[in-house]
Amino acid sequence: MIPIAKPIMEKEEKEAVLEVLESGMLAQGKQVAQFEKDYAEYIGTKHAIATNNGTMALVLALKALDIKGKVLVPSFTFLSPVSTLYFVGTTPKFVDIDPKTYNMSAEDAAEKIDSDVEAILPVHLFGQACDMTAISELAEDHKLKVIEDACQSHGALWKNKKVGSFGNAGCFSFYPTKNITTGEGGIITTDDDALAEQMRAYRNHGQSHRYTYTSIGYNFRMTNIQAAIGIEQLKKLDKFIEARRKNAEYYNQNLKVKTPYVAENAFHVYNQYTIETEDRDTLTTHLKEQEIGYGIYYPVPLHEQPIINDESELPNTNTACKHVVSIPVHPSLTQEDREKVVETINNVEKP
Repeated sequence: MIPIAKPIMEKEEKEAVLEVLESGMLAQGKQVAQFEKDYAEYIGTKHAIATNNGTMALVLALKALDIKGKVLVPSFTFLSPVSTLYFVGTTPKFVDIDPKTYNMSAEDAAEKIDSDVEAILPVHLFGQACDMTAISELAEDHKLKVIEDACQSHGALWKNKKVGSFGNAGCFSFYPTKNITTGEGGIITTDDDALAEQMRAYRNHGQSHRYTYTSIGYNFRMTNIQAAIGIEQLKKLDKFIEARRKNAEYYNQNLKVKTPYVAENAFHVYNQYTIETEDRDTLTTHLKEQEIGYGIYYPVPLHEQPIINDESELPNTNTACKHVVSIPVHPSLTQEDREKVVETINNVEKP
């Protein structure tokens, strides 16, 4: 079986966890502080605030920024960017995607801006940065806040600048399918001192100091166990990205289907390698028969989900949902694995 994703846990991660377990200091402590410092340096921001998962990273950012108005967000993504809006008491305004990159269309976003819109939440999907030049200009022109969902894009670049360093805040996930993992976990990056302080307080029951509560907060803390893994994973992130890009390049050169488009100013880190096919059922049947893992991200757009049922017209989003398939691109793939994936896809019979 060739899995769609495979987290890599080596001696360094295991030893780091054992050290924490033997110390008895399992909750948030010095490992979390070290991981935050290392991650902020990697992204190029002043602050990083670790959380228990990527969804809560989004919640903390939205809460601390005090977002009340509507938020521009793509419909072609996982639920979290939208569910977190409802969680903090606001609502989404759905934006169509660029059909080539699958990321938020800055042109459509511009058309959706009105007096009710307060923020933009671009999602750097599948490991490729959104057009942050255009999105940042929109935000500046209309005085909008920007919360980047970079949960799938650790290390991705736009014009040689890492995602998570453009907006008021950047949010990342360390779920096991991401380019690095802590099992579960998330982190928020920002250059705003006051915002960082507020998010740290919200993360820890609203405490500005121990047993001094300046706001209503929550327990969204990361543990030292998770952070110990994260410290070691971060050291390997660039190596993991290099392997993913090497696998993607092999696919680019050998597959006979529509392969991922990479924008001119983007450095793609391939959290997912997503192709398009006219006959997805036939393709996925063949992949199953050959024991090749795959993912359909995403078969139903968010605006059409039963819990949302929004009537937005998003033609590029609806088309993508019908044709995309993601195939294994993780660093553990062997040459034999890559060849099997390519041969299987290229040999799918046309209807």
